[in-house]
Amino acid sequence: MKKLIILCTAVVAAAVTIPLACSKDVKGRTDDIPALQPTKTDIDGGTWKPVLLTAANEFAVAAPIATNSPDYIAQINEIKTWQADLTSDEKAIVKYWSAGAILRWNELLRELVAKHNLPPYQNPDGTYPVPNANNPLAYPQFPFANPPFAARAYAYIAAAQYDALVAAWHYKKQYNRPAPYKVDNTLQVLVPQTDLPSYPSEDAVVVGAAVELMKLLFPGDQDYIQRKAEEHKRARIISGANVRSDIEAGEALGKAVAQKFVTRARGDRAGVAGGNQALWTQLETDCMAKGEKPWYSLEVPKRPPMLPVFGKVKTFLFDSLTAVSLRPGPPPLTGSEKMKQETNEIYDYVNNPTRERLAIVHFWADGVGTYTPPGHWDAIAAEDFIKKNYSELRWARNMALLNMSLMDAAIVCWDTKYYYFNPRPTQLDPRIKTLTGIPNFPAYISGHSTFSGAAATILAHLNPERATAYSDMAKEASLSRMYGGIHYRADCEVGLEVGNKIGGYAVDRAKTDGAGN
Repeated sequence: MKKLIILCTAVVAAAVTIPLACSKDVKGRTDDIPALQPTKTDIDGGTWKPVLLTAANEFAVAAPIATNSPDYIAQINEIKTWQADLTSDEKAIVKYWSAGAILRWNELLRELVAKHNLPPYQNPDGTYPVPNANNPLAYPQFPFANPPFAARAYAYIAAAQYDALVAAWHYKKQYNRPAPYKVDNTLQVLVPQTDLPSYPSEDAVVVGAAVELMKLLFPGDQDYIQRKAEEHKRARIISGANVRSDIEAGEALGKAVAQKFVTRARGDRAGVAGGNQALWTQLETDCMAKGEKPWYSLEVPKRPPMLPVFGKVKTFLFDSLTAVSLRPGPPPLTGSEKMKQETNEIYDYVNNPTRERLAIVHFWADGVGTYTPPGHWDAIAAEDFIKKNYSELRWARNMALLNMSLMDAAIVCWDTKYYYFNPRPTQLDPRIKTLTGIPNFPAYISGHSTFSGAAATILAHLNPERATAYSDMAKEASLSRMYGGIHYRADCEVGLEVGNKIGGYAVDRAKTDGAGN
């Protein structure tokens, strides 16, 4: 296990600071990421299977102006004007964004998740305010970026960016307008050159899709999001990679595609996932009617359970009947000898901690103020993808597969949690003092385990030479919840199994989307 801790730390810390439960430092690495230089352009990517688009040409993109037209020459001259007197700040933003559009917007999304991953304070009367989808800017802002909502945000943005880039690749091949640096060789070229047509701009497509979804998901951060978007677009013009019409066409396409995802998000039932007092009481009553000890909040005052209806949110990779079929069988009965054994095992872990186990607990904690477990896996994946020199389209496709599996894992996991309403180890044995915070929702099955099983399965398909490492990381993430005293063995082992099955649906999609591995 010690070797694995070192491996995981090297994988992530070399590139991204993964915040621990006690840390608010969520800044990813910036300066040392090399400029994206794809080994292949994936020029036929316009034929890949999208997620929501009916076809790559569902949204029309007008033919570009000719490169010898006065308007295009004026746009070339705009680049030259920028390049005539570049400041150090302008050079810095070109360098920053040249690392890759998908990578950078995923980093920004992780930072927003961490910012909003803070549970609200209680009211003076001991109750808690609840985020309101109909009044998202009121305290606490909607959504509070807990793990299920974070997984949803990562999935929507990644899938929208992928679909938008499939459409962009279709029009790139159709119109085949060369990059400005191939039209005018007197331009400075501040990013690696490729043979990929520049119209519409892939970076602007990513910007358009990301901004529209982020405005929906993080309504209180629109000014910040828009500033980053303007910076990104300016960087592409300054670098000589795109003329303004490349940018405008790309951004418009990205926004149009994003609206399909916005419409889906508004109707996916996430807005009512918190339930109400009547439901919370019913869940407890139903559990006791079965002769079982129910879960209850261990916070003081007691906090409402986290998203008890999230299991009804619309999935990406399979339908609702399949989601229910993935719900595993029950955990050990709370009064059984098996549960007594599993509780005693957790008591032994927390009362006999080792430095090695403590390191594992904190590395995988992903608590308040962090990217959450789905974001942790995004960071792991991103670091491995950097080394692959993917095209932006393949970056987007792989992140979409990962994050759709993570969102669906959250849905199946939360459905299971509230179906069984199983208590935490600290409830069955008050002597158990956890080594990390106690999540405010039922135990069975483990969220970390389900997320990790799904992520490890799809990442092993995308990056098979790292399959063993991903599997080992998932097992370690799962064990961390036992070592920390917040999950039984059944929670973790079954969670991994369910996650692996969900990841398998992402693998099935990957095998049939036309992109190859």
